[in-house]
This record gives sequence, C-alpha cells and structure tokens, in this order.
Amino acid sequence: MTDTSHARGAEQLRDLIAAELDRTRARTALLTDAVDDADLMRQHSPLMSPLVWDLAHVGNQEELWLVRDVGGRDPVRQDIDDLYDAFKQPRKDRPALPLLAPGEARAYVGSVRDKVYDLLDTVRFGERPLVADGFAFGMIVQHEQQHDETMLATHQLRSGPAVLHAPPPPEPRATVGAEVLIPAGPFTMGTDTDPWALDNERPAHRVDLPAYVIDAAPVTNGDYRRFIAEGGYDDPRWWSAAGWAHRVEADLTAPMHWRRDGDGWAYRRFGRWAPVRDDEPVVHVSWHEAQAYAAWAGKRLPTEAEWEKAARWDPVTGRSRRYPWGDDDPTADHANLGQRHLWPAPVGAYPAGASPLGVHQMIGDVWEWTSTAFRGHPGFTAFPYREYSEVFFGDDHRVLRGGSFGTDRAACRGTFRNWDYPIRRQIFSGFRCARDARPEESRP
Repeated sequence: MTDTSHARGAEQLRDLIAAELDRTRARTALLTDAVDDADLMRQHSPLMSPLVWDLAHVGNQEELWLVRDVGGRDPVRQDIDDLYDAFKQPRKDRPALPLLAPGEARAYVGSVRDKVYDLLDTVRFGERPLVADGFAFGMIVQHEQQHDETMLATHQLRSGPAVLHAPPPPEPRATVGAEVLIPAGPFTMGTDTDPWALDNERPAHRVDLPAYVIDAAPVTNGDYRRFIAEGGYDDPRWWSAAGWAHRVEADLTAPMHWRRDGDGWAYRRFGRWAPVRDDEPVVHVSWHEAQAYAAWAGKRLPTEAEWEKAARWDPVTGRSRRYPWGDDDPTADHANLGQRHLWPAPVGAYPAGASPLGVHQMIGDVWEWTSTAFRGHPGFTAFPYREYSEVFFGDDHRVLRGGSFGTDRAACRGTFRNWDYPIRRQIFSGFRCARDARPEESRP
C-alpha cells in the first residue's frame, strides 16, 4: 500500500467512524428525548438503570477509552468515574446515587464527543492494537448501541402512554419450512478478520459437529400458545429442576408482557396492547422457558456452535460467512434490526436474509437462547479489558445469538455473542429448537 493510498484509507476510516458515532448518538437522543426529565431519572424496574444513568455512562466510557486513553487528553469529569462504573454500582442502587441531571448529562456527553471529533483528525490507526482499524472507536460505537438496546428494553418496562413510534415490520414474503438438516462436518467458528469483532468472538477455530436438525425459523407465538394450552407451565416433566423452581417462585404462566384477552392473548408493546399474532417469533421468554418448550416439543435448544454453523456455513465453499446471506452489511431487506420496527417480524418476512441451507431470521427479530454456558473460545485473550467478557465466563450465564429488532447492525454479526442469566426475560429474547439427526436423515 503506497503512502497515498494508506492516507486515503485512513481518511475513509475516519469518515466511517464519524458517521457511526453520529448515527449512534442520534439513536441515544431519540430514546432519551422521548420522555421528560422525571421519567429519565425514574427507575422503571430494579433490573434496569434510570435512563439518565445509561446516558451519562456511555459518555463516561467514551471519555475513558477515547479521550483519555486513545487521545491522551485531560479528563472531562474524572469526579464521576465511580458513579458510572457498572461494576461498582449495581443497577438496583443507581437511582439513589447523585447522578447528573438530564441537562448536565447531555452537556457532558456533548463535551466528550467534541473532544473525540477533535482527536479523530489526528489519530494514527496503525500505532497500537487498540486503535488498529479504528477498533477503539468501533468498540465505543458498539457499547453505546448495546446501551441503546438496554434503554429500549427499559422503555418496554415503563408505564404510561406510548412515546416511541415505528412502522410495522414487513409481511411474510416466503413460506418457511419446519426444519433444516445441517450435515456433519467441520466449520470455522469465530473470527480473526472482522476488524471490530470483540474479544469473545475471537479467535477463529475449527469445530466438527455431527449432523443435526434445526428449526428453519424461530419458535412462534402460535407454537408457544400450544405449549401453554397443553399445560406446559403446569408440568414439571418439561422443566429442569432449577427451571421448575424458578417457574414456581416467579409464578410464570406465559411470556413477559402477555395477558389473557378473552379466549386469546394480548401483548403490550411499548405502551400499546395488541392481540398476540401467531406467526411472529415469541419474545420475552427466559432460557428456562425456552428449554421447557423444547423438551415438550421433543427437541432441545441448539448449542452455540450448532447455531453458528447453521447461520454462517456455506456448503458450496466450505467457508463461514460474516452473515447468513454473505459478507455484506445488513440492509432492510435482510433483517429486522436497529429499532426500525418495534417488534419481531412474522416468519418469512426476510427471505433475502436466509442462510445457504435455508435457515431464516437468524439475524434480528429476537435474541436466540442456546444451550451453551458462556465461555471463551479456545485461545481466548481478553482485550482490551477483562470486564467486557472474561469476568462473566462460567456456568451462570447462557449464550444468546443473532440480535433482536432492537439490536443495531454495528453490534450484530454472525459471530456476535450475547449472554444473560437463565431467568432473564426483560431482554428481547426468543429461541429456536434443534435435535440430533436420525440415522436415515444423516446418510448422504
């Protein structure tokens, strides 16, 4: 690469970073400007922070990593570092903290961003691993987008009139079959090449799987209603011991935000009640509920590796794609992402986003629970800090894959990994099932 082309590449990268920072901040502003100051300061659930905490927190992380570390600039507000440290301040305790008021928080994040724009003009992207290919900036974009999705979940939990608006997702454009056979053999899991991939997505490694069958689409509301109607919540046979204990303790009888509506069900979406639509993916279910449904259906949850092979593996070339449809960034034809719509799209709405083997809607709509506990890939190295991934490794968390309607494209890839406690369902979580292939299915 000549000096001229290298400079041109650096300028293109600066333009991309600036555009992603702007686009992300516009979403943050939409989520925080939609309600008044009192609502911003209120805690809508002990599981969630006040929206104003999230707002200042994304600014504080941007200051720590970009202004102070990458830029070597003086602190903007070093005195608030502890207030916005997610590990020092449990969510349930955050409303009692001396948080920045909404006006102060907006001024703070604006001041930080001004400094970031200034240093972006001079940063040398090849100087050290943290800034190679703009990684630190991409990490901050993804961090803010992850908090935007968290704030969207907070909006779903808040009471009061609807304040968020979006058009409905597209209607089905294709008929989707029930199951897809994934042939036995190896595939490449994870990545070494995606420049903004986070540490838990790395390194790329070979995984050899036996043949298995996976649902061609996420489990739908209609599927799940049959589980409820046939006593799925009342029969401990389908539940793990921990899952049944939680079902009883929490008195679970249906997905979160559902209520009886005559002979059917209604679902509250961001302050509006609507009848449950049978062909939409079920959302707001815990890992325990997903596991119980799968057992009732005579199946199981897919492992994380099974999910990723079904999403990425191309049987013609043998390579793993960045997304099910290929390596190009998602568009509105591929997936329901980025808060473009405020609920999952019906099955068959995104045929252009299907995988080579015909597995649909693996990106967007609902995060999909897998059976896998969250751990690092073989050869994992924490970067640039242990607290992003490594401190969560172990049996306490289960992996979710694929993103939801509230996940931004910057924080969603075929390798992207999310995780949460098996009891959580305030997130936009759904699932699909899998099973071992029968001998007659796995023969060539």
